[in-house]
Amino acid sequence: MEMNQYLSIFLDEANDHLQALNENMLRLEQEPEDISIVQVIFRSAHTLKGMSATMGFEDLASLTHEMENVLDLVRNNQLKMNETIFDALFKCLDALEGMVQDVVGGGDGKADVSELVEQLKAIVRGDAGKPASAASAPGGVADGPLVATELLLDQYQLSVLQQSIESGLKVFHIEVFIREDCVLKAVRAYMVFELLERNGDIIKSHPSVQDIEQDKFDRSFSVYYVSQIDEEQLKAAILNVSEIEDVTIMQVDRSSLAELDQSKEQESQAALQAVKAMRETSAAAPAASAPAASAPNDSAPAADTGKKAPAAQAKPAGGAAAGRTIRVDIDRLDKLMNLFSELLIDRARLEQLASEVRRNDLTETVEHMARVSSDLQNIVLKLRMVPVESVFNRFPRMVRDLAKSLDKKVDLVITGAETELDRTVIDEIGDPLVHLIRNSIDHGIEPVADRTAAGKPETGTVHLRAYHSGNHVFIEIEDDGRGINRQKVLDTALKRGVVTPEEAKKLTDDEVNMLLFAPGFSTADKISDISGRGVGLDVVKSKIESLGGQVTVTSAFGKGSKFSIQLPLTLSIISAMLIKLGSEKYAFPLSSIVETATVRRDQIREVHGSRVIEYRSSIIPVLSLAELLESPDYRDDQEEETEMLVIRKGEKLAAVLVDDFIAQNEIVLKTMGKYLTNLQFVSGATILGDGQVALIIDPNSLIK
Repeated sequence: MEMNQYLSIFLDEANDHLQALNENMLRLEQEPEDISIVQVIFRSAHTLKGMSATMGFEDLASLTHEMENVLDLVRNNQLKMNETIFDALFKCLDALEGMVQDVVGGGDGKADVSELVEQLKAIVRGDAGKPASAASAPGGVADGPLVATELLLDQYQLSVLQQSIESGLKVFHIEVFIREDCVLKAVRAYMVFELLERNGDIIKSHPSVQDIEQDKFDRSFSVYYVSQIDEEQLKAAILNVSEIEDVTIMQVDRSSLAELDQSKEQESQAALQAVKAMRETSAAAPAASAPAASAPNDSAPAADTGKKAPAAQAKPAGGAAAGRTIRVDIDRLDKLMNLFSELLIDRARLEQLASEVRRNDLTETVEHMARVSSDLQNIVLKLRMVPVESVFNRFPRMVRDLAKSLDKKVDLVITGAETELDRTVIDEIGDPLVHLIRNSIDHGIEPVADRTAAGKPETGTVHLRAYHSGNHVFIEIEDDGRGINRQKVLDTALKRGVVTPEEAKKLTDDEVNMLLFAPGFSTADKISDISGRGVGLDVVKSKIESLGGQVTVTSAFGKGSKFSIQLPLTLSIISAMLIKLGSEKYAFPLSSIVETATVRRDQIREVHGSRVIEYRSSIIPVLSLAELLESPDYRDDQEEETEMLVIRKGEKLAAVLVDDFIAQNEIVLKTMGKYLTNLQFVSGATILGDGQVALIIDPNSLIK
């Protein structure tokens, strides 16, 4: 238990330092003469080295130690940063990240870093001109065969396999390798698992099924599998799954199981020894950190490393910073949110009863409960919210590497990184965004020569922006590249039978663009190791829709493309304006309302068949909620004067005519369930204080 506690702290700290290293390396690349940035990078690398050595991750420690040697020369003005050094250090960061992810997945964090270490030593020696073959190191961190003990079976699993063999079934050890350029690895792994479960039983997987579902694995996973299917037939079926690069299958016999049984016993003993060693290490943390930090360093002064060693261990040892945060399972937060939602419904009911009974003591008690529950509500709402910055932060480094490998010049402009989104959505949205940004850079932004010929700046721009609108968050990826070729998309769609020639003639530009999301659709002229526009966009669309969102694309040929992702905040509680239409009640999210007003019929004009109204020196469309929802007992066209809501979606405004305003309330957002899907204009429902049900209007669906 203690070891898991320290490991958890180490992983949190390591990921923070790696993110800081990447961000500061990008800054240094823009300002290579700024020694203060080098100092910050050196301190992060030094701390990471000490932590890794104390935890026993020697490959991590040795690589960061060699990085220190290079950085020490730079900060002492004995070495100038250049492209070779930047490339080498970025490759080291990739390798370090791979090793940390291996530890997250239950591995030992080992990797062959000898080539990278030699490359760094060559830089220190001033012999960096030799071609470095270390480029393969980051990719090789977790791509090799799995260690036997990673798939160690417990006694029950061994017994199941033994009985399966005795009953005439086949037992296989299967290792599946996913293509390196695959973005949604978890989706492909799920497809393989589904295939296997149709033809047999999975007894054990590594990493665990939960880790695979959460994308906590590298390029490969392994299973023990029981089936009657032939080995060749099984291999062919797995390789038939899209983006699977290779698969190795080994049939397991009785003797192999006996060896695994022995390995199990040895591993148990080793685990006990490891726990004992960790306890001894933690008891003598100051002493343990000193040798790690004072490893031989040909360049850095001994006094310097000696001073910094204790500081390097301050956080992992459980200092003040670590004690101020705890991890809470998302399921517990879900239960808390549901319980508080029920409390809100009861509060609204009590408030109504208190207003009817009119007893001072009851009214005072209900008012106090309302104040306390409002404070509690703010806390509950914020618990699950995380800035999208946590996802956006990884993209500048990715864009830098892609632009360099494609010999293009690209600027990534990020806006709205402070926009908050539910934690569950944050965890899932990263991979779709990676795929869309890679597409924009690879097949959206043109090469420098093409941009110059087209009269564009040499440097292409990709905008990544996020903003709130109603109870949704919009994320946009927009590039100023070549755009989408309508005819090329149509030709490909016709060739692949996605649409018929008759249907193709009727499609609008936006509808043609949406064909990119058809399964397997691609307009790429050649297979790219980055990504072809359209390759895998079906998976991106499926992923976003599984989160309750939707994706659209607009493009102007020769000018650029914009992918827009609409995601729900997935909050159970929202502030809303309650309105009525005759006998029916509805709720509008308060965050999408700009203004309320009373409007006369003579203020509404008709232009080209559409109703508009003048609003603050601009003309905005007028929408009748009664018409859109087919209200049974209210018509605004029969009223001389009616109420109006001005709503916003991004930069667009619209006026919505309603019967009357009731009040502003905190309401509980309930989904419509699986039987009422794709309801137009409605995002959910709520239960009011009097027990009535009111539908919640989705303002984003009203504004086109």
